[in-house]
This record gives sequence, C-alpha cells and structure tokens, in this order.
Amino acid sequence: MIHMKKYIFIMFVALIGFTSCGEDFLTALPTEKQAAGGSATEGAILSNLGSAYQILLFDSYANNNYNSIPLMSDLRSDDIYKGGGDAGDQHQLYLLSLFTTTPNEDIDGLWSIFYTGLARCNNVIIACDNAVNVPEAKLNQYQAEAHFLRAYYVHWLWKFWGNVPYFEAPLSSAPYMAKQLTANEVYAAIMKDLDFACGKTDAGADRLPMSYSKGSPSTGRVTKAAALMLKARVVMYQKDVARYTEVTKDMAEIIKSNEYGLFNNFATMWIDENEFCQESIFESNQLPEGKTWASGWQGYGTNLPAFISPNGLSTGSKTGDFKGGWGFGPVRQATWDMYEEGDTRREGSINKWEGSQYTARFQDTHLFQAKYAARVGYNPQGDVDLNYCNNFRIFRFAETLLNYAELVVIHGQPAVDGITAQSCLDRVRNRAFGTDKPIPATVANIKLERRREFVGEGIRFWDIVRWGDTSLLTESTPLSTRTWNDNKKYLPIPQSEIDKTKGTEFELKQNPGYN
Repeated sequence: MIHMKKYIFIMFVALIGFTSCGEDFLTALPTEKQAAGGSATEGAILSNLGSAYQILLFDSYANNNYNSIPLMSDLRSDDIYKGGGDAGDQHQLYLLSLFTTTPNEDIDGLWSIFYTGLARCNNVIIACDNAVNVPEAKLNQYQAEAHFLRAYYVHWLWKFWGNVPYFEAPLSSAPYMAKQLTANEVYAAIMKDLDFACGKTDAGADRLPMSYSKGSPSTGRVTKAAALMLKARVVMYQKDVARYTEVTKDMAEIIKSNEYGLFNNFATMWIDENEFCQESIFESNQLPEGKTWASGWQGYGTNLPAFISPNGLSTGSKTGDFKGGWGFGPVRQATWDMYEEGDTRREGSINKWEGSQYTARFQDTHLFQAKYAARVGYNPQGDVDLNYCNNFRIFRFAETLLNYAELVVIHGQPAVDGITAQSCLDRVRNRAFGTDKPIPATVANIKLERRREFVGEGIRFWDIVRWGDTSLLTESTPLSTRTWNDNKKYLPIPQSEIDKTKGTEFELKQNPGYN
C-alpha cells in the first residue's frame, strides 16, 4: 500500500454536512448550518469553509470538463503539445493550444467551478461577520482563509478571462447576475483580499501562521506563506511596480523564517509519501475515491495523471511505478533539450519512453510529463481514471527563491537583509545537480531556471506573458502552427454566459479580438 497522507480537507457540498467538528479541521466534518444572513456558530462557519476548500479538488474534471489548471495553463506554453487521440479529441483543448479558442469552445468548466468557489467563500465571510461565541483568534484565522481562497479562485478567472463579473454578496434575487469588472478592477479586488489574509489582527498578530508541521491536524490549510506567494504571483503578473518592494520583502520573510526548504530529491518529491514535505507551501489534497463520470461536483480524486500519461504503457508491478493513460500533454523535444547533463529535474519532470513501450498518439514526441503522471496503486477504487490521489503542488519554496532572484535582478529591487539573488539561484541549482553548479544570476539565467524548475506545473505560459516574451509563442512546425497576438492574453468570455445576460443591465461584453 502507498503511504496514505491524508490530513484531509473537509469534503462536502455546500449546504450538506456530516459530523460535528472540533480542533481537527481537516479530518472532522461539521453538521451545523446557518440560516442565510443569520447568526453563525463555529460549526456553521467551518461547514461553509469546508465547502470553500472543496473547490480545490474539482479542476481536473471541472463541471464534467477536463480542465486541470496546470494543463490548461501549460497548453498555451512552449513546453508541451495538446496530444490525445487526434486534433478533434477534446477539440477545445486543441484550440486553446493554438490560441484559437472561440466563445463556443472554451474551457468553461473552470468558469463554473471558480464562480462556485467565489460564492462559497462569500458565504464563509458572511458567516464570520455573524459569528456567535467564536474565539477571536479562530475567527481571524477563518476569515483570512476565506479571503485567501476567494482571491485564489478569482485570480484564475482574472488570468484566464480578465474582464469578469465579480460579487461579494449572495446573488439571492433575479436575475442572479453581477456586474462585469475590468481586469484592473478585478486585480484590485484580489489584492484587497490578499492584503487582509497577509495582514495582522487589531492586536498585532498575524491572522495566519507561517506554516504547519506535516502531520498536524491543520496540515493542508492556508498559511501566511501561501498568501504571500499568491500575492507575489498576482502582483508580478499585473506588473504592479509600486508593489515590487513589498513583495520582495514578502519573499525574504518566507526565506528568513527557515520554516521551508528544498526537498533533497527532486524526482521523488512528487510521490505520495512526500506530499506536504518541507518544500510544500500549499497544495491540493486529493484522495483516490469519490469522483464519478456522472458528476464533476463530488469526490476527492484527480484525472490529470490519466490524462497526461502515455496510452497503452507497459505498467510496472510495484506501487508507485508509472502506468498508462490517455496520451495528452506530450512534452516538446526542446523542453527536454534545455536541461544540462546531470540536472535531475529533467528525468524528474519528463519521462522518455521507447516507442515499443506505449501506443503513439497525436503530436507524439516519446516524452511525457512525470511529476503528476499516473502511478500504480494511486487509484485503487471507483471510476479509477478520475480518482488518482496525486496532490497538485500549488506553491513550492523553489518558487519563493526564484521570485526573489527575479525581483532583485530583473526588476531592480534592493536585496533584503543580505539575501542575494545569486544565493537563491545557487540553492535551486544545487538541489537540481546534487552539488554546487553555479551560474551567474543574470536575467536570461533566472528565466531559464524558472522554466527548468516548473515544467508541468502550469507556470511557464504566465511567465512568458508577464515578461513580454510572447514572440516565443508564434511558430510554424510540423506539430504546431500558431500565431500570438496580445488579444490572446485573455480567452473569450463563454458564449453561454453572454447569452444568459443579454437584455439585462448585466450584459457581458466580449473580450477584444473575439466575435
């Protein structure tokens, strides 16, 4: 049997409860419910908070669509292809990879789940505002967690679609719609939530702890480090120069805390027993059960491993051995070639299979993603392809180090308390090679190390866009022909959503460049 983690989030659908809760938030399941707008006990708050966390588990089969966040991000990068059976297999994903998404063929499963996440987070915040007999320290924590989760869900809507509706009160009366904001207005709302989550109480204490020890009852909950990392991603994507000094200090705060470090073996960091390791700042908490083909709104597993593993792969016999899947997301040869010899991140990120070991499919390269690949014993029951237990590592300490190096070198921020960009880059490379392997902390080297470090983690495309390096995305090759223009930063608003709002004061305006 594999090491079964799992200090589990409260898994439950909004308005449905289970057992009463206590200190052990991640293994206890509360029953108490709150009348809309009424007084809220701690149990009612935790019921709402559990349902807000649950959205973290839904992206891979979002609203019965295959919309895994790292894959949806990387399909537009220069690291992978779409793959699968042929161009028409999950055609909307092929369009996404070519920058030809249409309003009628969009990744609207993510639209659905993240708006549900926004609504659930609003319910937590409203419950906290109506709390009865809840200790102040706990109330501050629950509020901060909800504000972080709301920022996290909305930041994906903002990154994918830009100009989106936003609301903070229940849509309790017809027509159940909200005003569309500009991308800059959405950014301001996200930052307001993150400033709250990262901030201090009236008494001067942090609302969130910097970390939780692995195996504690709170493992997997939001921490201050997670909130600081999300703030860095959002600020750097917005290119909000006025916030760069603040975010540099945030990264330094995480580094100086000594509560996180690099896991010593890059390739084994992704297996079940090493989830929530010292490098993990925040991750989803998947379990190998509960999802069904009939509903993408239940269960705890993820479909991503089946999706990105080679079709018909000869399966190993031991728990943790790689196994086959559907053949989507093959890795580009240039991605393999960018690594230096001896860099353990290459084999830790990419599996290279001989043609005799699997069945080649569309855009085949013999190269497949390894970090979240399907493994023997990781989906033992139910609808197995939907229920792998591989956690998605949302924030890792390596990103903290590389954020800091980038802010200092690329964006000209002053070093904090003697932490140098070079030392941060050296730490990442030392782990990758198992020995000192320094290169100068230049703009080009820092960008390349980010690419090498995060293959398959849904970071590369967003880096290319925010750096303005989008010439990398226009290409004409036997496997992919596509043309980037700046309108492609945002996907088209789903036509189904526009149709719902036509003729109302909330009528959605399509993003520029789409019919």
